Amino acid sequence: MSLLMTLIITYINTGMDHNYINRFLKAWSLSLPIAIIAALLLGPPIKKFVDKITK
Repeated sequence: MSLLMTLIITYINTGMDHNYINRFLKAWSLSLPIAIIAALLLGPPIKKFVDKITK
């Protein structure tokens, strides 16, 4: 998910040129750890909340 979002957002923000892949890889190397940490920290409480409101 972070790969696809970073590809699209980098394209929207900067366009496609010869340096696009380098910009994408830099952005993804920053966003992937943030996405993993957010999923690990926010996933369990959100799951409990959703389970509670859907019962």
